[in-house]
Amino acid sequence: MIVISNPTEIVNEVSIINSLFEEGMELFHIRKPNYSIEKLRSFLLAIHSNYYSKLVLHQHHELTEEFQIKKVHFTEKDRLNKIPDKFQKSVRFLSTSVHSIEDFNGLPNVYNYAFLSPIYSSISKQNYVPTKNAFEEIKKRTNHHTKLIALGGISVENIEEVLHNDFDDYALLGAIWNTKNPIENFKKCQTIAQSF
Repeated sequence: MIVISNPTEIVNEVSIINSLFEEGMELFHIRKPNYSIEKLRSFLLAIHSNYYSKLVLHQHHELTEEFQIKKVHFTEKDRLNKIPDKFQKSVRFLSTSVHSIEDFNGLPNVYNYAFLSPIYSSISKQNYVPTKNAFEEIKKRTNHHTKLIALGGISVENIEEVLHNDFDDYALLGAIWNTKNPIENFKKCQTIAQSF
């Protein structure tokens, strides 16, 4: 199970992030598209340094060296603009995003995993809905080198359906940040995942 940050600031966000790590969060994607490098640096400094190995940076990849972060994510746009070779050599793994199984099947082997979205109607983005049935589309999967991660509308109610189909894992965003109790919701999702 992967958790993605809310794109905008949230009250007590870093405190919640540190608590999620204490509860066993394995990977946390930091996606803050509007943060300057200085703001993102301050954000990272507020996270306990013993969790840096579990962070994945979406922006300002140059901070990976400063914070000894070995995981980076490239958007579809970044990927199509070609990833700098230095990241393929200096990071432990790369992830990316796709919006069709055809794009996923065409990914080069440098990617450890890719998010396929949206699987369901998004919890965090209005009017972000699937145009195809992901569970039918996944039957066309030919890429088994890269892990396929379900994203978009994943919640306590549908995690089992995702894991019963051919996805390797799932990512949460709205199910954590668009709820009154992010920690409790995380624990519920975690319990379901552990039963597989």
